[in-house]
Amino acid sequence: MTGLYDLHTHTILSDGEMLPSELIRRMAVIGYTTVAITDHVDTSNAESVVKTLLDVKESARLFGVRLLCGVEITHVPPTQIAIVARKARVAGAEIVVVHGETTVEPVAPGTNHAACTCPDVNVLAHPGLITLEDALLAKGNGIALEITSRGGHNRTNGHVARIGREAGCQLVVDSDAHAPHDLLGKTEKETVARGAGLSAAETDGIMSLNIDTFLRS
Repeated sequence: MTGLYDLHTHTILSDGEMLPSELIRRMAVIGYTTVAITDHVDTSNAESVVKTLLDVKESARLFGVRLLCGVEITHVPPTQIAIVARKARVAGAEIVVVHGETTVEPVAPGTNHAACTCPDVNVLAHPGLITLEDALLAKGNGIALEITSRGGHNRTNGHVARIGREAGCQLVVDSDAHAPHDLLGKTEKETVARGAGLSAAETDGIMSLNIDTFLRS
């Protein structure tokens, strides 16, 4: 069992407020044992962000946290998503998140589909009004759909939960944290899941997800 985890957070390497070490320390105090730092990237910075994060892994270990060095591919043309994901993987990314078609930003149509068909992607973040067809593709490729606590992005959590359940997708609950006040405790994470319409059993399954098994899927 992984313990308390978050697969989607941000630092000053993109638009977050905290240094990577501060984010990790704060999450360690809350009780997290696995944290993915997934700063925003495109064709210009995917490799450099990953390489910078790799330097923080020892600091995370000393705080008792397993750091997953990752990226969130953001506002990239759909035809380039696989290219950026591959660049991040080659640079050493342990997790690749794609900024999905949230209803509160002008994300290019086709982003969800491109993410759900990319073998290098692990999580489709805040995918808005995702279609069942794309969710089935995500299921087939072992890609999780995100239930998020992030304001605005969370407007479609209920839809994502329903479609994810129908497709049999793995769901994850993440903070998309940019600042200290965005961090979620265990009870808050459970509330986000239940608020999206997930049952207590479904929520328990998400909370106890084995991250190693998931990332290998």
